[in-house]
Amino acid sequence: MSLRLSGKRVTLGVSGSIAAYKAVLLARLLLGEGAQVQPVLTRSAEQFVGRATFSGLTGRPAFTQMWDADHGGERHVELARDSDLIIIAPTTADLLARLAGGRADDLLTATALASRCPLLLAPAMHPSMWEHPATQANVATLERHGRARLLGPRHGVVASGDEGFGRMLEPEELLEAVIASLSPQDLAGVRLLVTAGPTVEDLDPVRFVGNRSSGKMGFAIARRAVERGAQVTLLAGPVRLATPLGVERIDVRSALEMERALLERADRADAVVMSAAVADYRPAELAPQKLKRQAESQALQLVANPDLLAGLGARRHGARPVLVGFAVETGDDQSMVQLARGKLQRKRCDLVVVNHASESLGRDDNRVALVDAAAHRWLPAMSKAELADVLLTELGSWLARTA
Repeated sequence: MSLRLSGKRVTLGVSGSIAAYKAVLLARLLLGEGAQVQPVLTRSAEQFVGRATFSGLTGRPAFTQMWDADHGGERHVELARDSDLIIIAPTTADLLARLAGGRADDLLTATALASRCPLLLAPAMHPSMWEHPATQANVATLERHGRARLLGPRHGVVASGDEGFGRMLEPEELLEAVIASLSPQDLAGVRLLVTAGPTVEDLDPVRFVGNRSSGKMGFAIARRAVERGAQVTLLAGPVRLATPLGVERIDVRSALEMERALLERADRADAVVMSAAVADYRPAELAPQKLKRQAESQALQLVANPDLLAGLGARRHGARPVLVGFAVETGDDQSMVQLARGKLQRKRCDLVVVNHASESLGRDDNRVALVDAAAHRWLPAMSKAELADVLLTELGSWLARTA
């Protein structure tokens, strides 16, 4: 399994907020993606989480002091030079003020001032502190300088029990922001529309007809596309997955709802990736009340849903948007490729990703074949995050050919 931050050097700054405990979780996530993590703490951060925690987790000393008699160089300059990215999580109101003023009165601010790499700030403070005009002026200064990117804060309950804007983003969200900042921006400016998950067709107010699609593949594609610079809209069927940072998400339920959402947006997209498992049929009638059991068996009349991918293919004039379809099949590899090629021709799409039902639904990994009009190739089993990257690289090639 490839790690998205393999070999990347990340300096993790921590300042004095109760949210500092989340920085420990962030460090673990960064390490899990292959990053080398160097902790740098302010003196007030040590009141919340000790240096030993970060040192034990990262295998590196957690620095706090600008001056060290045992160190001959300029530590802040070396840290700045050796960092591929600096993220400060949490970033307090005081630290925002010092960064906005160009202060370098401790190791963390001096390192940030000396750096030329991406600088990410994750504010965390009481809502009244965040809303204060002085804090907002400091935020505006940092944004005007263009050196730092602010992540959050978000609206929620803070440590005091009060509610408002001031809650730090979760470590998982911060990890995605780090990955995005260090990812190649080869899809910058591409407008991508992705469908994900199942659609469900209601029988009555209680029951529905559906399928077992988890939506994980579509969400992985949306996440990696944003990280690689694309503008992504995600049409999601009923799934319990977190919205990837930077993705516009539109929730739909039925095939007809997804069709309406697609038709409203497809003409503005450069590419459409149809990874959703759209129901082929829906009940002929929707009962207004719960259907009661009346016999040992009961026939259910179904009518066909529109074929969304075929509809997009028929509407398309020219080579845009590039259309990518998915097919979940059963059978051997050869028959699956034949079925995928038939789907490619019937639905007038550019690429079909075919996978076996037993090797895809609900899993975190996948084995697929990429099938176009000229050829096909089977990919080895890989995580859905890795597969998303392969598909997006393939999509980038199609976009370059149709530019």
